[in-house]
Amino acid sequence: MSKTVGYSLTYSALLKEIAEQADAISTRYFRSNGLHVERKPDGTAVTPADRAVEEMARNKVASSGLPLDVLGEEMGGSSPQAATNDERARMIIDPIDGTEEFSRGIPTFGTLMAIEQGGEIVAAMITAPGLRSRWWAYRGEGSYRDGKRLQVSSVDKLCNSMVFTTGTGPSKNAADQAKIRRLLDAARNSRSFGGFWQHMLVAEGSIEAALDWTSKPWDLAPLGIIVEEAGGRSTNARGERTIYTGQLISTNGKIHDEVLQLLQ
Repeated sequence: MSKTVGYSLTYSALLKEIAEQADAISTRYFRSNGLHVERKPDGTAVTPADRAVEEMARNKVASSGLPLDVLGEEMGGSSPQAATNDERARMIIDPIDGTEEFSRGIPTFGTLMAIEQGGEIVAAMITAPGLRSRWWAYRGEGSYRDGKRLQVSSVDKLCNSMVFTTGTGPSKNAADQAKIRRLLDAARNSRSFGGFWQHMLVAEGSIEAALDWTSKPWDLAPLGIIVEEAGGRSTNARGERTIYTGQLISTNGKIHDEVLQLLQ
């Protein structure tokens, strides 16, 4: 049995079980009357659904018998820095990515999970009940949406591409806003969207590039492997494969260098 095949055999049952339970919890809260929304110290939203999903996931990991630590958005855990080769593998989870959308009744939210082993993401699953979709990937085994294997697009020029970004709002400084605007102006079509779904659209071949600029590791952890296993590339603005610098630029690979050049 190869090491790559071992990733799906080792982690798929756990990820699927958490995904099913996460969908049940988030669907129960979604568009419910009187959903309580709090603001964390950094200004981001949190709801009882976020906490319930993460608590459930942590319990599932603990009872799985797998040697996994957990890093989560709402309950912390192991250090939010890159794991080293001698550290235990860990699950990184964002219980509800897109809480702002979730709290406003917009269906583009999801539960994001990834397994980091030896500093590398080796397994990932995203479940989005509002979109009736689930994506997953295991290193070396391809990426899938609802069982259909994904493939990035073949567009090879930015001027012919559709690009999604998080926009140029006040969370970014003037220099970063200018970089992102250069990218948007160079594309054939662009939208300000943000979140996990734009990266999944890259993996599916629907768009050519997606950009997140000020994100946490749990926002980004499962995205890169799904794009890469579909034939694309995911890096920060310096071309580094990491989820720990706040940025993630995903492309179909063919326009990646062109995109990075505009973001320098």
